[in-house]
Amino acid sequence: MAPIVHEGYVFIGASLVLAILLGVTIHPYAAVPPAVLAGYFAYFFRNPKRDIAMDDKAIISPADGTVQDITPVEYDDFIKGAGNKVTVFMSVFNVHVNRSPISGEIKCQKYVCGRFRPAYKDSVGFENEHHLIGIENSRLRITVTQIAGILARRIVSWVTLNDTLRQGELYGMIRFGSCLEIVMPEDVQVMVKKGDKVVGGKTILGRIKDEC
Repeated sequence: MAPIVHEGYVFIGASLVLAILLGVTIHPYAAVPPAVLAGYFAYFFRNPKRDIAMDDKAIISPADGTVQDITPVEYDDFIKGAGNKVTVFMSVFNVHVNRSPISGEIKCQKYVCGRFRPAYKDSVGFENEHHLIGIENSRLRITVTQIAGILARRIVSWVTLNDTLRQGELYGMIRFGSCLEIVMPEDVQVMVKKGDKVVGGKTILGRIKDEC
């Protein structure tokens, strides 16, 4: 697993080239800002190794960040019923690679162009650029939606319809600050609360309730 996702190399390389050009043609001090920017890009596009504890009853967080909200959903078209939506906000300092919350097959995929409002606004899931996938296995269905924010101008997806994902497997990222929405069926017990810090591939957002 590469420590930096390949999308980052263009940004890092361009910043380093600019640093060299400015340092040679203007002044060594002029190279400092783009060099610092290259360091930030290396930090932003980092892909830390995560050991995923596979659990077919758990829905794990697809991203690092903060639980911004937990709201009931009366009806979800993919789940075909009521559920709960957990919104995870990612700051520009969080790891931005996204992971599959469960193992399963992508049965639904939608990409919608839109605006670029701040990712903490309540209506961004409807107005902003977003990419939804619906994942299904033998136990449940969930949806995960990547939502662009005011700085996030590019949603990156490495998967397509009918692909099979392992729990915790990387499937995409959002560039430069954003949020994700995870909709789980109502019979899944929500294990987090608003304000909690979550870690992608590690924190359990929900758990299938044991059958009586």
